[in-house]
Amino acid sequence: MTPYELKYNVEQTDSYFFTRGTMKFFGDTMKNYGCRSAVVNTYTRNSVDVWELYRRRPVKGGLQTSAYFRKDNFKRIHVKEE
Repeated sequence: MTPYELKYNVEQTDSYFFTRGTMKFFGDTMKNYGCRSAVVNTYTRNSVDVWELYRRRPVKGGLQTSAYFRKDNFKRIHVKEE
């Protein structure tokens, strides 16, 4: 899965994650993203197969966190930091 394929699938779920305004606010570009498969724990302590969208370089304010999207429905999930 490429970041562009993930973007297309996420946009089908009515998400605002990849809108022009959101990306401009954070100083993001699509070239700065990478995508990889992962298994993460959610707040309910369930393991979920996800696509991890990670930033290659920090953006505005030093933000370099990853975003996680479920593989089955491409909805964004928030993971429990350990």
